[in-house]
Amino acid sequence: MVSSQALAGMAAVALGMVLTPGPNMMYLVSRSITQGRRAGLVSLLGVAAGFFVYLLAAVAGIATLFSLVPAVYTGLKLAGAAYLAYLAWQALKPGGVSAFDPKPLPADPARKLFTMGLVTNLLNPKIAILYVSVLPQFVDPDRGSVAGQSLALGLTQIVIGVTVNGLIAMSAGSISGFLRRRPRWLKMQRYVMGTVLAGISVRVATT
Repeated sequence: MVSSQALAGMAAVALGMVLTPGPNMMYLVSRSITQGRRAGLVSLLGVAAGFFVYLLAAVAGIATLFSLVPAVYTGLKLAGAAYLAYLAWQALKPGGVSAFDPKPLPADPARKLFTMGLVTNLLNPKIAILYVSVLPQFVDPDRGSVAGQSLALGLTQIVIGVTVNGLIAMSAGSISGFLRRRPRWLKMQRYVMGTVLAGISVRVATT
């Protein structure tokens, strides 16, 4: 089975990625602030479902598919980089909006919140690359079933991702109120998030 070192490595990568601003964080924060914590948690269920879709794909050997058809992986990577660049521009452009100060959104039913969370995660290039490129590096065929190791590593990422995203969704309102009382901090947060997203975009496109 998978080694403890591999699990620890995957946990560290998962924690670093979930704490980095991205589509999932921006969507969950905006929903939690504009429609309440319950909406944020329903959206989180959709995000979690997206994690499981990628996990099943990883267990089924999606990395092998991309190694056989490199153009598919390249297309996925460049599309994800472009999406992150778009999010970075939305934050950095004059008059841009912070994820913690979103524009009012219409109240959506639970089914739509779940679906949007799922789609947001499935289109998240960070998660796609995590499962396609990073997870296989922690798998050691000499230690037994590759599918079993992929499952254990993926579940580790899901536990960390859902836990941290849940904490963010639950505390988004408090963080938003804190930043709104401090306009300079809110502006700084917007620039920091935009810069980080732009950096990730460039890294995804060139790595």
